[in-house]
Amino acid sequence: MTAQDFTSTRKIIGARYYNDPEDDDDDDYLTPRDFVGHGTHVASTAAGVEVQNASYYGLAAGTARGGSPGSRIAVYRVCTPAGCRSSSILAAFDDAIADGVDVLSVSLGASSLSMPDFKDDTISIGAFHAVESGITVVCSAGNDGPDSATVVNAAPWILTVAATTIDRDFESDVVLGGGKVVKGEAINFSKLQKSPVYPLMYGKTAMKNCISGSIDKAKINGTIVLCESKDPGYSLFEKEEEVRSQGGVGVILVDDLTRRVASTFKKFPAVVMSSKDVPEILSYINSTKNPVATILATVATPKYKPAPEIAYFSARGPSQNSENIIKPDIAAPGVNILAAWMGNDLGGTPEGKDPSMFNVISGTSMSCPHVSGIAAVVKSHNPSFGPSEIKSAIMTTGSNRYYCPNQTTPFDYGAGEMSPTAPLQPGLVYETTTVDYLNFLCYHGYNTTTIKLIAKSIPPNFACPNNSSPDLISDINYPSISVKLGKEQSRNVSRTLTNVATGDGNSTYTLSTSIGGKGVNVHVSPSQLKFTKSGQKLTYYATFSTMAGSSVEGDVFGAITWSSDKFKVRTPFVVSSS
Repeated sequence: MTAQDFTSTRKIIGARYYNDPEDDDDDDYLTPRDFVGHGTHVASTAAGVEVQNASYYGLAAGTARGGSPGSRIAVYRVCTPAGCRSSSILAAFDDAIADGVDVLSVSLGASSLSMPDFKDDTISIGAFHAVESGITVVCSAGNDGPDSATVVNAAPWILTVAATTIDRDFESDVVLGGGKVVKGEAINFSKLQKSPVYPLMYGKTAMKNCISGSIDKAKINGTIVLCESKDPGYSLFEKEEEVRSQGGVGVILVDDLTRRVASTFKKFPAVVMSSKDVPEILSYINSTKNPVATILATVATPKYKPAPEIAYFSARGPSQNSENIIKPDIAAPGVNILAAWMGNDLGGTPEGKDPSMFNVISGTSMSCPHVSGIAAVVKSHNPSFGPSEIKSAIMTTGSNRYYCPNQTTPFDYGAGEMSPTAPLQPGLVYETTTVDYLNFLCYHGYNTTTIKLIAKSIPPNFACPNNSSPDLISDINYPSISVKLGKEQSRNVSRTLTNVATGDGNSTYTLSTSIGGKGVNVHVSPSQLKFTKSGQKLTYYATFSTMAGSSVEGDVFGAITWSSDKFKVRTPFVVSSS
């Protein structure tokens, strides 16, 4: 669908738009072109070609490249400034299926506060139809973290992606009188002098909470303000705007959650600090008659540690709709991501500069296309792989080597941080069939009449098992395991692995298990899987049990790993109290 401002290219081989009927009266919306930059950013992350000398006004300079630069892109613009209509989303899924796409990257979703059930969720329904047609569907996990049970797009046929930090920091430093440097993070193009010559004051001496109506303008005019307000009703940008509008020349904002996610303040000298840095600044202010400081312009710091960490905003499991599936499935970079941007974005342009062709933003919308790009590469290397094999390859090769490991679990990162290369040759895969997904819907509590509202087609001989219950969801052949146990109970589950290694197919995999937490045992048999040919399927059985006289204490996490001389296939599990 072309428009006055858009034509097809060799890279973008398909483009459609879906408007509310009221939008059709406005020529600005009669186009598949991106309105806000989000679509451009995620598309280039998934499949952008290599671009040298990319940067955001000199920051993060280097060569930019999408996950699958050789892939073609078809764009389905379902959102307008008025929102993303359900009918548009479903129409786009139908069109994408008819167009024959291989991977669908869906960086949108419902709020965790109004999460629909599967039968009412247009993304889940559209994704089911796509997966039935052999299309891998990758979705963002949502940005309502760090609270638990906030993950969205959690249907088992969707590959659900959490967000992590990367080893690059956008550092903006505060220099105190005397030369002491306190490191912060933000994107600003400060033009303050590098020497600390600007009066520095503690915000509470001139205002209540760094919010509108609380500032004594006469006190802060020409000063840098340390704003320690923890009022959740006001964003960092609202506080920055209040200080700037009242004559402040800079602001130091304190926020532990957002310290690792760079906020963009453009020209105004604003920086975000952790609360642990505040005592040092306050000590200087309180011990100095005329405290002064300056805020330096941002520089990109490579090889930053600790990284990766789960982003504070990344939505967490367990899923509200089904706790017997671990969600999210996988994690990928989603913080401070440099990618392409629409070149006419005057609203996001710092004063005195031309619009940038790139931008730095954060969200699970940014982590989703990282996985979509790798899914496309896996498909190109393994054309026979369907959506479940691609999902399995990505999940079973994930790494769980995170910083702060005692504070994160598979409910934060799923099977771990995505590898960009290991999924190309996973060795073994879990095949989750359409019948598995239909049984999941039965176990979830739907009858066949309701299931027909979700599935495109149901096999003629399919019927929900008579003993359907949520507990049986643990039995579907998924690349992770979630079971519930009561006191002195045991639960048996099985999983089937398919040998997809190239060559003669002879390989032996040896078992190892790991478990953290108390009160739970896991026993897996057999202890070896011996494959003799490619395509062969072998089944293993896992028994989870509580120890005599004990119950599950919280959620107990672990992993079942099968290792050969070439491959390692890791399956996370969680045992929860019933």
